[in-house]
Amino acid sequence: MTTTPAAWAAAAPYATALRAGRGPLFLRRADGWLLPLDVERWCAHADPVDLDVLNRCEGAVLDVGCGPGRLVAELAARGRTVLGIDVSETAVHHAVRLGGQALRRSVFDSLPGEGRWGTVLLMDGNVGIGGDPRALLDRVAGLLTPGGLLIAETAPVDIDERVEVQVVDVIHSCGSDGAFPWARLGTPALLRHARRAGWRAVGQWTAGGRCFVALRSLPHSRLRSSGGTPIASSSAEPPKSTAVISSQRARKPSGDNPVPRR
Repeated sequence: MTTTPAAWAAAAPYATALRAGRGPLFLRRADGWLLPLDVERWCAHADPVDLDVLNRCEGAVLDVGCGPGRLVAELAARGRTVLGIDVSETAVHHAVRLGGQALRRSVFDSLPGEGRWGTVLLMDGNVGIGGDPRALLDRVAGLLTPGGLLIAETAPVDIDERVEVQVVDVIHSCGSDGAFPWARLGTPALLRHARRAGWRAVGQWTAGGRCFVALRSLPHSRLRSSGGTPIASSSAEPPKSTAVISSQRARKPSGDNPVPRR
């Protein structure tokens, strides 16, 4: 079973960079290759490319790997029902300070409103979470309402890579304790995995040097990857957790809101 990468959740360089609002910060493969992380953009307000993505969202939105919360905050400011999840405590607190609702949890943990989210976002390379694209796609299908929308940001190159990485600050020569699995997918690779997992592609575009894919879940894709066990009914009570951190500025959810009452 794919689980939360403890090394990412406890990565001191990531938390330090988020507090400062800047890098440099990288994911480093075992061979030393570095993938830069755009901390400054993540900590800024949603930019025009982000806003275009958010304009495409439908229904209640779950931002997986929300980071410091620029997208959650923007949707909350619009009066949308939105929840961000992230394994980093620092990221969750930052998102809450911006006025969003956020929960410290992995996408592979129990989450509020499973089977009732209208849109799931996998932005900023988060399609790589867990290092297993098929497992992540199956998990997201279980979070969405039937026919729900997944918007994923892909790598701007044609790549399909699964690796072990560390979060590192090369300037101060420090990194996370241990490596964790990650994947890098270009648009062609994500579309291949999505077709095999029973998703329907409904759009792909590029903007500002960034690449995106929109996919719709299909009823027969709403199975977990482990043994094909059907997901819980959408009428099930959302799981409760003391890890939920909400903003005082958040609107009170309605009766059909996937975000649980606090």
